[in-house]
Amino acid sequence: MKHASLIFALIAAPAFASEDIADQYPASVLYSKPVEVIPDVFSAIGATAPPTYENAGHNNNLSFIITGDGVVVVNGGASYQLAEALHAEIKAVTDQPVKLVLNENGQGHAMLGNSYWADLGVDIVAHVDAAAAFEDSGPGSLRAAIARVKERADKTRLAPPTITFEDSYIVEMGDMRIEARYLGPAHSPGDIVVWLPEQSMVISGDMAFHERMLPIFEDTMTADWIETWETAFEPLGATYVIPGHGHPTNMAQVRRYTRDYLVYLRKQVGTLLDEGGGLAEAYYVDQSPYANLDTFEELATKNAGRVYEQMEFE
Repeated sequence: MKHASLIFALIAAPAFASEDIADQYPASVLYSKPVEVIPDVFSAIGATAPPTYENAGHNNNLSFIITGDGVVVVNGGASYQLAEALHAEIKAVTDQPVKLVLNENGQGHAMLGNSYWADLGVDIVAHVDAAAAFEDSGPGSLRAAIARVKERADKTRLAPPTITFEDSYIVEMGDMRIEARYLGPAHSPGDIVVWLPEQSMVISGDMAFHERMLPIFEDTMTADWIETWETAFEPLGATYVIPGHGHPTNMAQVRRYTRDYLVYLRKQVGTLLDEGGGLAEAYYVDQSPYANLDTFEELATKNAGRVYEQMEFE
């Protein structure tokens, strides 16, 4: 019950996820100190804001699982220093070694910190599409990180995954069964979820967002994301969800801010298309039901424009 209570306390405390808080953990380069969400599963919750020098680029969730026979880390992090800081937090709660790192996708904040784990000889696992995406975009992500966080990116270099998979990568370690699964197209190429079936916990990566608006990239196919959600992600039936961004919560909350937002925005844009509206008008479709989300100002108009461009040709 203690950990269920923590979940509901986090849901009830959105002020602590405000994008206006520059750094919640000044003692560390991490944006926030890891919390134990359920027994032996911890997450350092990133800022629900764009990456900045103040948050050291830590604007996604960095999680780890203590199995009894080693630790599995979910996400390399956005820099060598963030990965090193997460490792310091791991060593503060267990003497078990880190044996595996799972990258949730090929974005910089999932993979740039791989360089730290690679130096320790830890295996790094990702979906084949995420590895390919990082090969293409990694140099640009690294340059952007160095420009943004300056000396906080020191020692960061490109270190690709050492193991790739297509459908699933199953780990039996200690007391845990950990399933890294590719469920289908979602936010970006090679998005995976990490499913703990015995705990009814999913570390969703960017399949699911909470408390902040999701960004729609040029290669984010929103119709496919909705289908993956409805046919593969929600049927997991997870009790606990650690989203890619935002505090740990439950399936109803991430559905509200992810699947339901995508459906809503596509409906708004679809109506505009039916009425003969153009791209210039699409930027201003009504998204007010989601105006409370962090990063709304940065992302809402961009999202609408990209959905319009997709739906024109569907």
